[in-house]
Amino acid sequence: MDAQSKISHLRRPRRLRKSKSLRALVEETTISTNDLIMPLFVIDGKNKSEPIESMPGCKRLTIDYLIKECLEIAQLEIAAVALFPSLEASLKTENGDEALNKETLILRAVRKVKKAVPELTIITDIALDPYTSHGHDGVLNEKKTDVDNDKTVEILAKMAVLHAEAGVDIVAPSDMMDGRIEAIRNSLDNAGYNETSILAYSAKFASSYYGPFRDAVGSASAAGTNLLDKITYQLNPANRLEAMIETELDEIEGADILMVKPAGPYLDIIRELRNETTLPVAAYQVSGEYAQIHAAAKLGWLDLEKTRDESLLSIKRAGADMILTYFAKDVAQKIKNINLPTLENLPDQDFGEGI
Repeated sequence: MDAQSKISHLRRPRRLRKSKSLRALVEETTISTNDLIMPLFVIDGKNKSEPIESMPGCKRLTIDYLIKECLEIAQLEIAAVALFPSLEASLKTENGDEALNKETLILRAVRKVKKAVPELTIITDIALDPYTSHGHDGVLNEKKTDVDNDKTVEILAKMAVLHAEAGVDIVAPSDMMDGRIEAIRNSLDNAGYNETSILAYSAKFASSYYGPFRDAVGSASAAGTNLLDKITYQLNPANRLEAMIETELDEIEGADILMVKPAGPYLDIIRELRNETTLPVAAYQVSGEYAQIHAAAKLGWLDLEKTRDESLLSIKRAGADMILTYFAKDVAQKIKNINLPTLENLPDQDFGEGI
């Protein structure tokens, strides 16, 4: 055997893979409940949960059921929930007026959840797509050809203050309007909510993976299609450098956390952002990513649990500090080795009128 062969055999990486305990010692990336954020959908009414057909295992919940779900999530030590409203069609208008109603569904939900589970961090979406009759994230211009950036930002800044008043810990602008982070930060500070954090959807791409979510919040039915084109304000999936410009601007404007959405198809963006910023980096494993894993598992083509766990590990390994994922509760139950009862089997509790 020549000298080069002898040297190459001095390094045998498989030595560190030969047992479970040894593999655990050298494991570089792990998922904990502290990494997870659970997105939840809320509807009006009482004692009702509506399955979301395109998102197996996910439901739209009335506030009483939402509270029970949040109690379970806190018990599992999941760090936070992200709440999204699904409104009746009659409440949707061209300008999304319901977003500025102090008694709108999402604000009533926040007050109740915050009173019942005060230790749970609450994140809410700051965008108009759940409130508009056309399904876009802002108000349209006079010609109805595009979203009016500055008029939308004015509404979003007011909306963020209402959410802070209701007790939201983190407001999360998902609209991708120019300048909205600075406007929201200024509005929050001027209203005395300087401790309310901003999680910016900084690199949100005009992705094909959002369809099930649009079904869940009803923006798809409002628009007449879940294939709604938002390319004039969401990022071109082909553009890496543009994503870095967006994230840099959001950091300069006062964002506390920067997010990449979707997560799985954009691991390169997560990694580059992690290398460029000292701020926490979030990633959203979106509805389409969740749905495709479930669909392939249902057909017997993939192992659901192993694929789920691998997908989350890849997002964490790429550099995400926190992950919004519809798998959060299932993964937390596995980590904690806890099997919780279904919502329907939990006892009723009176949480009053909230804060």
